[in-house]
Amino acid sequence: MRLNYVKTDPWKIIEDSFNPNQVEASESIFSLGNGAMGHRANFEEQYSGKTFQGSYAAGVYYPDKTKVGWWKNGYPKYFAKVINAPNWIGIDVYCNKAVVDLNTATIHDFRRTLDMQSGLYNRTVTLTTSKGIKLTINSSRFLTLFQEELGCIKYSVKLHEHEAQIKICPYIDSSIKNKDSNWNDQFWEYMGQGSDDNFAILHNKTSKSEFDLCTYQGVSFYLNSEPSGAYSCKEIEGRIAFEMEVNLAPHEEIVVEKMGGYCTSLQQPQKKHQNHVKKIVQVALQKGFDALLDLQKKQWDKIWEMADISIEGDIKAQQGIRFNIFQLNQTYTGKNPLLNIGPKGFTGEKYGGSTYWDTEAYCFPFYMATKNELVAENLLNYRYNHLEKAIENASKLGFTDGAALYPMVTMNGEECHNEWEITFEEIHRNAAIAFAIYNYERYTGKTVYFETKGIDVLVGVVRFWTQRMNFSVQKNQYVILGVTGPNEYENNVDNNWYTNYAAKWCLEYVCIRLAQILKEKPNVHKAIYDRLGLSKSEVLDWKEKSIGIYLPYDSRHGVFLQQDGFLDKDLKKASLIPSTQRPLNQHWSWDRILRSPYIKQADVLQGFYFFEDHFSSDQLKNNFDFYEPYTVHESSLSPSIHAVLAASLGRVEQAYNFYLQTSRLDLDDYNAEVDEGLHITSMAGTWISIVEGFGGMRIKNDAIYFSPQLPKAWDSFSFKINFRNSVIELSVSKKNSSLRLIEGVPVSVFLNKKQVILNAESSIKHP
Repeated sequence: MRLNYVKTDPWKIIEDSFNPNQVEASESIFSLGNGAMGHRANFEEQYSGKTFQGSYAAGVYYPDKTKVGWWKNGYPKYFAKVINAPNWIGIDVYCNKAVVDLNTATIHDFRRTLDMQSGLYNRTVTLTTSKGIKLTINSSRFLTLFQEELGCIKYSVKLHEHEAQIKICPYIDSSIKNKDSNWNDQFWEYMGQGSDDNFAILHNKTSKSEFDLCTYQGVSFYLNSEPSGAYSCKEIEGRIAFEMEVNLAPHEEIVVEKMGGYCTSLQQPQKKHQNHVKKIVQVALQKGFDALLDLQKKQWDKIWEMADISIEGDIKAQQGIRFNIFQLNQTYTGKNPLLNIGPKGFTGEKYGGSTYWDTEAYCFPFYMATKNELVAENLLNYRYNHLEKAIENASKLGFTDGAALYPMVTMNGEECHNEWEITFEEIHRNAAIAFAIYNYERYTGKTVYFETKGIDVLVGVVRFWTQRMNFSVQKNQYVILGVTGPNEYENNVDNNWYTNYAAKWCLEYVCIRLAQILKEKPNVHKAIYDRLGLSKSEVLDWKEKSIGIYLPYDSRHGVFLQQDGFLDKDLKKASLIPSTQRPLNQHWSWDRILRSPYIKQADVLQGFYFFEDHFSSDQLKNNFDFYEPYTVHESSLSPSIHAVLAASLGRVEQAYNFYLQTSRLDLDDYNAEVDEGLHITSMAGTWISIVEGFGGMRIKNDAIYFSPQLPKAWDSFSFKINFRNSVIELSVSKKNSSLRLIEGVPVSVFLNKKQVILNAESSIKHP
């Protein structure tokens, strides 16, 4: 059942009533993060109802032993799990000795708001406790962008008409477990703790992976706005709480400001943790919550100045894109090259918090165009730094001579996915990584990265492709057997068109670039050959195989076949599936899904998105019209690609419907799973659906092109792009489209095929 309780607002996410059945969904939707840590929107006080408590430190994982009843050579021994970190946000509240619990209280008013302009989460609830005392709790919190180890909470309890004894207890606690543990392991080892005045710290280390983490808090108490030192500290192993107990008269209030969070061994050596975070606490408490919030707002102002997409006339669409942009910026900042983007970010444990091909295929364009080239390069370096692991992963499967198979799922470069059809068959992820290198070079116009690092990755990938294919005597062509394409509702298929075409493109691209480098920079060419052990005969072999790769095609329908045998299926369109049986993966057996024609996400059409210039508009139309009716869009990655392709076909309203599905996937819970966490990586697809879909942005021949279209529901839209260190703004209204240079050097742009050199004094408009 889809959600409908989130109120529509251009800059806020609002829930204005309490329903225990939607607590877990809201914990996902109102999540906070700052690139280094994050947590679900759990209540600070105790809650006995259904809840999914989760706080996470970026890059910290546990190698959870795979739970299967059989084993095969090369099968990953573990599935990496982002670890539910010790709880630092907790604040217990007692009223006349009884715990305050929203699940047992009578709720009169409830409202929570996520202000996306400032990153501030606020919750206000008025309740009557189980002992008949009416009070109001107000809680505000944010995770600072300017100090990645720091989170800030301001929490108050105010009485109404009765006096009562109130005890408020901010605490840190390491007695937590992962919701998705295979063996119910305790992922954390207790290493020690300490407290001093208003400061407390816990030290933990992860089992096996041995990440050090300190969880800390510093507190200031206020009674009716006046600072109070009337509190005590209570410790047991793994938990430290400060406790303040007072008798409040009607309308009196107790407030605690709590500064806390995590510091990990990815940020500081363990021996420096205590001094480092104690200094952070001292500065934070001295400044106070409100002053820190002002600093936070300034940080978000800078982000929104570049990344915002403004839509006039359609508040649901506006709220959707800003929610997506907000969550992307909470998840990854580009500061740490050891980090990447998990499909759930800091909002849940599904997918283990690991890196998938989503990063290169979907997220990379967003960060490249709204941040800067260094952030994009950090994402590429993440894979470059894992090249030896990718070669090792391939060698476990029998590949040799430097062939590299990047993992489907990883934290440290090792493959850690535990489904056979994904781990060993969904090899198209190699092509997404190669495409990101090409995309970076195309977008920035810079060749140095390709020549010094990118080519190393690409040669490893190409060596894999040439060994993974084999020559079919029957077809007299090279084939790739036993794969899973992007459509995961098909497993172990032969000659998936997208996989075969992507392999062909990889081979061609590397051969073309090596030839260009030989012509323009022979010394660089020689250095590449020497470093990678290349030979003319090996490169000639790549050319031969690129020409000879089999691409399944059906002339009767005029379409590329998703894979051999696709037309043997019972081709009933997805519109015939009863709504009560959707999503399929929650209602059908896997056997039934695999035998059906239904497509989880863009597969052949994913190839048309990546390699658009390789095909005619008629070819796109034929393939789109053939495959989309069988596509159930039960992957979060699907609607955005279809939105871009529909827009390129001039089908603006169809593209708009796909846009709404991708932008409000979590806010409206299209796939009935938002309680597990948000779909962070697909949110970058939402950005793509506007910028490349309705904005028609393309990079061709060292110039940037725009071919904008306006959905009927919108009065206007606008966005900015950082292209080669020049910030360009596109504005589209019902009257015209215009481009202007916000800052940077003059840049060649095309608007509806009309070229202009855009500079500070010029702009371009088109009806």
